[in-house]
Order: sequence, then C-alpha cells, then structure tokens
Amino acid sequence: MAMENPFEGKEIWFGVGSQDLYGEEALRQVAAHSAEMVDYLNKTGVIPAKIVLKPTLKSSDGVKQFMVEASANPNVIGVIAWCHTFSPAKMWIRGLEVLTKPLLQLATQHHKEIPWETIDMDFMNLNQAAHGDREFGYIVSRLGIPRKIVVGHYTDPEVAAKIGTWARACAGWDASNNMKVMRWGDNMRNVAVTEGDKTEAERVFGASINTWAVNELVAAYDKVKDDQVKDLIEDYKAKYDVDPALLDAKYDSLFIAAKEEAAMVNMMRENGCTAGVDNFEDLGALPQLPGVGPQRFPSEYGWGFSAEGDWKTSVLVRIGAVMGYGLEGGASLMEDYSYNFTEGDELDMGSHMLEVSPAIGTIAKPKLEIHPLGIGGKADPVRLVFSGKPKKDAVVVSMADERERFRLLMDVVDVVEPQGSLKELPCARAVWKPQPSLKTAVQCWITAGGSHHTCMTTSVGREAWEDFARIAGVELAVIDDKTDARQFEKELQLSEMYHRLNNQH
Repeated sequence: MAMENPFEGKEIWFGVGSQDLYGEEALRQVAAHSAEMVDYLNKTGVIPAKIVLKPTLKSSDGVKQFMVEASANPNVIGVIAWCHTFSPAKMWIRGLEVLTKPLLQLATQHHKEIPWETIDMDFMNLNQAAHGDREFGYIVSRLGIPRKIVVGHYTDPEVAAKIGTWARACAGWDASNNMKVMRWGDNMRNVAVTEGDKTEAERVFGASINTWAVNELVAAYDKVKDDQVKDLIEDYKAKYDVDPALLDAKYDSLFIAAKEEAAMVNMMRENGCTAGVDNFEDLGALPQLPGVGPQRFPSEYGWGFSAEGDWKTSVLVRIGAVMGYGLEGGASLMEDYSYNFTEGDELDMGSHMLEVSPAIGTIAKPKLEIHPLGIGGKADPVRLVFSGKPKKDAVVVSMADERERFRLLMDVVDVVEPQGSLKELPCARAVWKPQPSLKTAVQCWITAGGSHHTCMTTSVGREAWEDFARIAGVELAVIDDKTDARQFEKELQLSEMYHRLNNQH
C-alpha cells in the first residue's frame, strides 16, 4: 500500500509577459531565455510538479486565453507569471479576472549580473524584468488577487525551494477542492470545536462533507473477505512490532481490527473519499472502536482522519498529507493532553486515545498492541503505540469556525523526545516545545480560539501552510519564535476586522 502521488500528471503553467513593441528578434530571445529558465527550474528536483512554458503573452486576448485555459484544465494546479520585458498591465486585467488557479509572481531576470562594460539600450529594452515586475505587481494588487511573490535570480536555490513549497500548497488546494469526507455517524455530543458549517466549508475549501450511517460500515464489515484481512495482518507484521499475544490468544481481536480497516478502506474507495472521521459514541454493531486502521489512513493511504466527528481536522490532515508527499515526515491528528511546567523545560504532550498516525515519524518501530479502553462500550481495541520522532520547526494547525468565516491557527513547534519511558501510556503520542514558549503559545492559542484538535505536520512547515491560507483566502494566525502575546492579540483584532470586511458578500 502506498499513497497515490498527488503530483502525478499535474502541471504549473509558466506565462511570460512581453509585447510586440520590441520586434521579432527580441521576442525570439524572450522565448529562448524563458525556455532555459523553465528547464533549469524543472531540473532542480525540488519542485514536485512539472513547470510547463506556454507561448509568450503579448496581448490582452492572449493573456485571457492563457488564463481561461489554465483555469479549465484539471491538471493545472497553479500559474507562474513573469515579465521578461515591460508588459503593460492593462493587458493582464481580463485574464487575471477569470483566473481561478493559484498565482505566483516570479520577480527574477535571465541575467544574474549587470554587464557593466557592454550594457546598451538593446540589452535594456530586452531585459526589463525589474520594470515589468512592478507594472504587473501593481495590477494584481489593484485587482486584489492573492499571490505568492518570489524574488531572486532563478538559479538561486532559495527561489526553486520557495516555488516548490508553493507548488505543494497548490497541490493541497487541488486536493481540498476535490475532497470528499466520509463521516461515520455525527459529532461527539456537546463538544463545541468539532462543530462547523459544512456548507460554508465546501464553499471556502471545496471539500464535500457528508454522513454515512454506521450501519453501512457494519454492512461493509460483514462483506470483507478473509484474504483481504490476512493481507493486512501480513502488512502489520512487516511494518510494526506486533504483540505476540495478537498472533496467538488475542488473534481474534487483531483479525477484527484488520477487518474494520478493510471495511473502512473499501467504503472510502467505493465513494471516492480521501478523508474520514468516526465517533466513539456512534459505533452501532462494530466490535471495536477502530484504532490501527484510522492510524494508517495518513501513513498508508495519504487520507485525512480525525476522531469524534471532527471533520475540520480530517480535512487539514488530508491537505497536510498531500502537501508533504515525498518528504520525510507526514501529517496526523493531534490533541493537546498534558503540559510539563518544569521551569526551563516547558513542554506540551499531544496524543489521542487511538488515532494518532505514525506518518509523523516515530522514534522506534511502532508497537501493535491491545489494551482496554474505558469509553465506547466495545471490545478492547488494537492500536499502534509509539512516540513521535524529534523534528525542528514542525507545526500544529487547527481550523476554527468563527461564525461568519473560518480561521486557521498555527503554532511552530519543535518535536522532542519524551523525558521518560511512558511505558504505562497505551497510545501514540508526541512531545513538543511550542514556540516561542509554552506559556506564550498557550495564551495566544486560547486567545485565538484554537481547537484542542489539531493537524500536526512534520513534513511541511510554516511556509506551506501560509501559502495554502493565502490561496484559500482564509485567515491564518501564526504563533512562532517571535510572537509576543500582547502584540498577537492586537494583530488578531486587526485580522478579524480585515477578514470580516473581506468576507462580506
């Protein structure tokens, strides 16, 4: 089993702005330089989608056709615009107004250094990117179109890295807009943060969130063939340290857990879903609360998963899994559980009773074990037990429904090793140092109304989520190593005013 490559067949179109004013020879050089640059960027290996150079844009009609075709092509996940020469901004208006794909403005040029001894007006007319960037930037800003801006020579490794990060955010946006979330049952009763406006979520994020009765999952469970279950058990044995009891006296429990995973996977695939969520209060005739299966959704299938009916976090985990495809680490549901208030060593420990995924990376080979569970009223569930692998500048992200809009909230964290064995804790967990400190991070998180459920990503960090939020047009509040609680609250108030005004229709 392996996650499908979300970049397979996907393209980023590269549109180069110029005009007819400079003659055919200049336009020929524009095309040649652009091809050289695109070829270079594709060969860096850090941009996960193929960049495709399109014919030079020289007129309003040409720009509009380019933008219409990019918007209509399902394989195009983003558009890069660069002006080699001066490209009059009015010719971009009609095209930019119909663009529906994410936009990146590349502020670069073909030559790296000014040719001090040979520069003449022919060179100046051809190489006007510094001029064209500002003309193009003006009209994009005037139209109020969000875009990523990357500045630097195209051979600078930082330029390719930033384009690559943005490409990952574009893939996350593409996945969000093609996402179906399967909810088995409804939300946990009386919990506030798991609730939300599913219709508005589809309008903003494109994700379609619907409910399937638990009885349908029970029916799918009854239809699972033994061969599929046994194949899953062999996969468990290959990847995890399986408790010997599960292969002997407790084998029936292992078989049930694998059969539940198979049933969930079969339903997801049959309905084209890429994220799922269940609820321990609504299990019908299922023998166990699903554990190992949901834990494997992000790591084995690249799907989102969350617990207690929290579809918002499930959506984020799917987006995080897609953005981080091919990188070390991954995405998982996380929940704040316990603080370590030892002075000078303040930590946060996240966990969940069953559903934290090994996708985030593990210190040691995950153990597959069976333990009692005091809620749910079902047989003891089988689950993976592990501690998250240390990772600097990981992030935890939550989605809050703020009545008239959604707010994303992110804290940059450093995942660290636990300071003890945690041998009595029968569930997966991760321990981290929140930036800038535990006290400031918690104060700011609570001030912003962040959820206790989060998506942790150890593959992509702050920049990818910032790019995603900009593409989606949603508020993102960031807590990092420079955050001051008083200033954060002021910035939050300004952000609230801006997004409330911006979301009026």
